[in-house]
Amino acid sequence: MNKTDLLSEGKTKKIYNTKNNFEVIIHYKDNITSFNGKKNELISYKGVLNNEINSCIFKFLNSCGIKTHFIKKINKREQLCHKLKMIPIEFVVRNFICGSLSKRLKIKEGTKITNQITEIFYKNDKLKDPFINDNHAVFLGISSYNELNIIYKIINNINNYLNKYFYKKNIILADFKVEFGKNYKNEIFLSDEISPDTCRLWDKITMKKLDKDPFRKNMINKKEILNIYTEVLERLNKE
Repeated sequence: MNKTDLLSEGKTKKIYNTKNNFEVIIHYKDNITSFNGKKNELISYKGVLNNEINSCIFKFLNSCGIKTHFIKKINKREQLCHKLKMIPIEFVVRNFICGSLSKRLKIKEGTKITNQITEIFYKNDKLKDPFINDNHAVFLGISSYNELNIIYKIINNINNYLNKYFYKKNIILADFKVEFGKNYKNEIFLSDEISPDTCRLWDKITMKKLDKDPFRKNMINKKEILNIYTEVLERLNKE
């Protein structure tokens, strides 16, 4: 399990190789970002909270039969995970109108979507992660139609499980982003993270935002952001 060399580093995480060729260690940094990294700040202890929150959610999804990269949390900031070859697509699942979708369609934020909307974005920093469709993904050679169909089925199950999971914690899952990768057997696994960094979470009664949206909009300070993430973790840990 001992980590060896640094494999890669992103905006909010570092990934290390281990002595096991099929496993990696993911280290959660204290960065909080938005607008494709244009806004990037350090908030002490934030990485610890995201590691804890993501561990709770991925443990739950593992228990539901969803194949995820998560094996176990090994310390306050790190997880042991399956090593995957990432598919360079971000899948954004929409249950309510909010964010960029509200701006694009000129529909009021908070409007309930009666049919789940899943959008895909090409993970390419130089192109600023453009919005694409299935045909683009196949043309670019980053996925096949069969792989996309498998992923969409997994996403539908994830959304169903998480909606119920969060609702029991008095949280509405407005939207969320997920990523996938393939292991050495070419099996598709849920990867990356699910946390207030990658979801829009609203209090079921007050509609208070329990995610990083207030950070995007410069509505709160660093201490208040930590309070929000701490509240989410406390709710998830309640039976």
